[in-house]
Amino acid sequence: MTATRLDGKAIALEIRNEVAQEVQAWVAAGNPPPKLAAVLVGEDPASQVYVRNKERACEKAGIASSLDRMPASTTQAELLDRIDQLNRDESVSGILVQLPLPSVQRGGTGVDERAVLDAIDPRKDVDAFSPVNVGLLMQGRPRFLPCTPHGIIQLLHRSGISTNGKHAVVVGRSDIVGKPMAMMLAQKDGSCGTETANATVTLAHSRTANLAEVCRTADILIAAVGRPEMIRGDMIREGAVVIDVGINRVGDALVGDVAFDEAEKVASAITPVPGGVGPLTIAMLLHNTLLAAKS
Repeated sequence: MTATRLDGKAIALEIRNEVAQEVQAWVAAGNPPPKLAAVLVGEDPASQVYVRNKERACEKAGIASSLDRMPASTTQAELLDRIDQLNRDESVSGILVQLPLPSVQRGGTGVDERAVLDAIDPRKDVDAFSPVNVGLLMQGRPRFLPCTPHGIIQLLHRSGISTNGKHAVVVGRSDIVGKPMAMMLAQKDGSCGTETANATVTLAHSRTANLAEVCRTADILIAAVGRPEMIRGDMIREGAVVIDVGINRVGDALVGDVAFDEAEKVASAITPVPGGVGPLTIAMLLHNTLLAAKS
């Protein structure tokens, strides 16, 4: 068996084109264009690449964007003050603080990442990290859906893969991917309907006892643990769908959390790295920014 490769790049382009058409119609109706305000603290090279990609994606979709570049020496008080300004700026639809934040600031004082994210107005929280938005998601009435998990739901839906009644194993319990992914799969209904909800979900992690055995029970296996090629071929049930969220640099190569060459021989469908889940995250960020402008 050779797995079908799920083309996240093509599906992301499809979604971005849909967003662009909706933005065009929104502006044509006399509304100001949606605007995404990004805040980048420090000089992390990967973060700079991510923000640049988001700026380009906004431009192509007709979404206005701004970028606040703040030095690594920025204090928590200074960062919170800038977020407060953006909260009060009526021209800003969505606010994004690029993670990770520098761990140590001027005078050896760290920035509380949680406090910074909590300070963003929930109505402008297009990453869906606010406790208010997380709570709404838990209750099945989300304002915004987290970008990466929502991208995975869109990928499954547009690839004709149902989760209804299936056993999904999510490996990784982060607040950004693992936890919201598990909750979205377990809902009675979702953004793409009942066929990409109603799963029986196991939320596993690096300390799960007999992790390989747990993974082998999955109809749909989602790896979001942040460890290069941790999920091996013998941990995957034959015919399972494998979604690899990880992106790790090993030497000069980018690899996922799944050993792709091994998994491809066992799975029925699999996302590559790169070109799988990654492009969908930005596509759903654009979607959320438009949604914020309309709300």
